[in-house]
Amino acid sequence: MRTVAFPASLTAELAAHLADYSEPGRTGRVFVGPRGGVLRRNNFRRIWLRAIGTAGLGDVHFHDLRHTGNTLAATGGASTRELMHRMGHSSVRAALIYQHLVNGRDHEIAGHVDDQIRRVKGPDADPSGT
Repeated sequence: MRTVAFPASLTAELAAHLADYSEPGRTGRVFVGPRGGVLRRNNFRRIWLRAIGTAGLGDVHFHDLRHTGNTLAATGGASTRELMHRMGHSSVRAALIYQHLVNGRDHEIAGHVDDQIRRVKGPDADPSGT
């Protein structure tokens, strides 16, 4: 068991899910089968396909949610060690997948470095450096 923080904006949806679709208690399963039992691959797939069809999401795999969340964490500045913790991995190999460059991220990094330089130089410094 591990503790992982999640976005506060998902609190209501998570609480509703836990109330309606999970086992009670600290050690209860977060996802259970249609009759409250252990979730099996065959009944999960049927439920998942119905859910993404209803949402109009097309060809979305359940694992895509994990990939999206970890990519967002990486672009938000999560370190390799932090990604490893969030994913529950002990090797860096999997975490590095999520730290690929995302369009515009390189400019964000340069902007952050520029902000640090400007703080040292002061507000009246010439941006051209002359």
